[in-house]
Amino acid sequence: MLKNYEKLPNGVIKQKKIINSIQKYDTEYITSRYNSYGEKGLQMSYLRLGVLLGVIPNKINSILDVGYGNGDFLSICTDTISNCFGHDITNYGLPEKVTFVEDITSNFYDVICFFDSLEHFESISFVNNLRCNYIYISLPWCHYTTDNWFENWKHRRVDEHLWHFNDESLTNFFSECNFEKIYQSSVEDIIRKSDSDLPNILTCIFKRKT
Repeated sequence: MLKNYEKLPNGVIKQKKIINSIQKYDTEYITSRYNSYGEKGLQMSYLRLGVLLGVIPNKINSILDVGYGNGDFLSICTDTISNCFGHDITNYGLPEKVTFVEDITSNFYDVICFFDSLEHFESISFVNNLRCNYIYISLPWCHYTTDNWFENWKHRRVDEHLWHFNDESLTNFFSECNFEKIYQSSVEDIIRKSDSDLPNILTCIFKRKT
């Protein structure tokens, strides 16, 4: 294991200490990262919504996107889902018909989404306090084949990506938070291609255990 990283009992890899200040997430960050995707950003949003509607059998009345970026996904959702909400630490504006949420644990939602966001939090224990039926998540798929692989992995991003998951550790973590996995794929690799033969992005949907 690389210096300043540890593997928790559930398999999740954690950066132990922050070396430099955390990445500044602001309008400039959103503009440079998300808006540069152009048409691919919209394609990703439609793909994500299609997976969600295809996996969850019952009608979705409310959805919260945590770390909504430029809001593309929520903008697409407003055509299908009546009550759409977003949370982000930036001041980037939300689409019409979408309400900003300050405290993501205060209200109930049918679905809460984390697209490339959970790995940025300094602590992820708040997942235990989320009030929802489903959690929909996509994040970089960390295979950690060797220390050298991890050290040179493009998604490692010291001080920005603080948590790293593979399919097993992500399942273990959400199981500890009382959610069971009902869907897993690397479907986003259709758009977010990688030079490696290994899957690039892990996408899962979890349902609260009864």
